[in-house]
Amino acid sequence: MSAARNQKIAKIHSDYSKQKQEQQLKQQKKRRGLYRRLSLFFCIALIFGILMGKTLLDQRSILQDKAERKEAVEQELVKLEKTQQHLEEEIVKLNDDDYIAKIARRDYFMSENDEIIFNIPDDNTSAD
Repeated sequence: MSAARNQKIAKIHSDYSKQKQEQQLKQQKKRRGLYRRLSLFFCIALIFGILMGKTLLDQRSILQDKAERKEAVEQELVKLEKTQQHLEEEIVKLNDDDYIAKIARRDYFMSENDEIIFNIPDDNTSAD
């Protein structure tokens, strides 16, 4: 009904009405341009935000992996320090002649003068 009503209204073709129509068109174009610029700005801001978030998550993951690796390396360092301490104690012991003689008797079946060595088999071995 309103479409039929609009067709019955005659338009005035004066300079004033033309200027008003041109002003309205310019305002519509400005508003459309503003919406386009704002849309573009928000799209760029959204893309930038997504990239920043992804970078932040990647860095957090890398830091977590490095922290885990650091913990593992620190545990390995503790083990190596214990091993080093044990080896240093062994060096001190190996400088003692009595300790060397004890090892030689135990591992290589060497004996002192007038000493007899009996080799007793272990209970774990089977009688083949």
